[in-house]
Amino acid sequence: MTQLSRRSLLAASLASPFAGGVSGLATAQSASVPPAPAGPDDEAYWARVAANYDVTGDITNVENGNWGLMAHPVLDAYKAHTERVNRDNSYFARRAYGPIFMDILEETATRLGASTDEIAFTRGATEALQNLIAGYNRLEPGDAVMMADLDYGSVMNTMRWKASQAGAETIEIAIPEPATHDAVLETYRAALTSHPNTRLLLLTHISHRTGLVMPVREISEMAHEQGVDVVVDAAHSWGQMDFTAPDLGADFIGFNLHKWIGAPIGVGAMYIRKGRLGDIDPNMSAGPGEVDSIHGRVHTGTSNFAAYMSVPDAFAFQDTMGWPEKAARLSHLRDLWVSQCQGVEGVEVLTPDDPRMHAGITSFRFSGMASEDENKAIAAYLLEHHQVFTVHRTGVTAGACIRVTPGYYNSARDMQRAAAAILDARQHFLG
Repeated sequence: MTQLSRRSLLAASLASPFAGGVSGLATAQSASVPPAPAGPDDEAYWARVAANYDVTGDITNVENGNWGLMAHPVLDAYKAHTERVNRDNSYFARRAYGPIFMDILEETATRLGASTDEIAFTRGATEALQNLIAGYNRLEPGDAVMMADLDYGSVMNTMRWKASQAGAETIEIAIPEPATHDAVLETYRAALTSHPNTRLLLLTHISHRTGLVMPVREISEMAHEQGVDVVVDAAHSWGQMDFTAPDLGADFIGFNLHKWIGAPIGVGAMYIRKGRLGDIDPNMSAGPGEVDSIHGRVHTGTSNFAAYMSVPDAFAFQDTMGWPEKAARLSHLRDLWVSQCQGVEGVEVLTPDDPRMHAGITSFRFSGMASEDENKAIAAYLLEHHQVFTVHRTGVTAGACIRVTPGYYNSARDMQRAAAAILDARQHFLG
């Protein structure tokens, strides 16, 4: 569980003979990765990175957006942490976990450029965002919330629910295609100007639908000038891109650590910018000691201790690659398949080449094939005929699409195989 005051973990742990932080708890093997790559196209280096992942050989997996595989050192650490938690049982939970947890929270906050009173752990970005939006207390009848078609479905539903509960209006906009930096900014500027009653704006840093990177900082500044608060879905961006929480300029943010940070499944974080805690109501389960703490804004119950304990191990492995370096690698892998498909008649690449507007994820659709069933058929063809695994995405105003998401273990050959499969599918479906 993340609510320390609820169980008095921190106080109880001071008497623990097991206390002493995370270091030394696990017997994880060291990551077998050289100090730094020569560049994003250094295939020998990135093959060494890939050797730290157990990947099925049955398919070429370019659908790494669901969650990120744990590298060997992280998986080994997770197993060791799990064994310790299981062995030491409730004594560990009540007497040892408190200071360990606080060390992990402090490291996470530091890496995000935040303070520990601005960060709380959750089980994922969705849980963080649901609690932030549900607890937001500045909506009045007649106000409005705003979101876009590229936002995440369950978070959009939470915004709709919140508006309904508050008697507020729901404004839903469509991001233009083809997307450009200026066109996206103008879309939000026009929407905010047309709806001056907007109070809360949802932004998604990297869309799970198309991979489009939103100019969140510029839009946040624009919104703040009009008195609009901003909540950002950073589920896909932290780790895929190199940034800190203040860089986004937002008031509230939800993060994942089990996607591009490579922690075990079930680890996320919630950010409330300093001075804004009072704008999010405490969770209904918050006790008296939690009302004035960010930890009182989310209640997960008993969570996976070992998963949180593995977060420093995940950070350590990411450090071996280098954060700017791995961001450049993912972007390079994206460019490899896009460069072969872009400009081909009938293939619509939905993320522009502007480096400000994409990271590793990019989606495509075939001209005239915008239905969910048609895109399911395309994804099935890629898998059945080429063993290339992708995923279809819906919810985009212009139509469904196929998402291609390279991971740290993918090679240039993988992306060339994906491109060849897409071009063959284009020939199969469009002739």
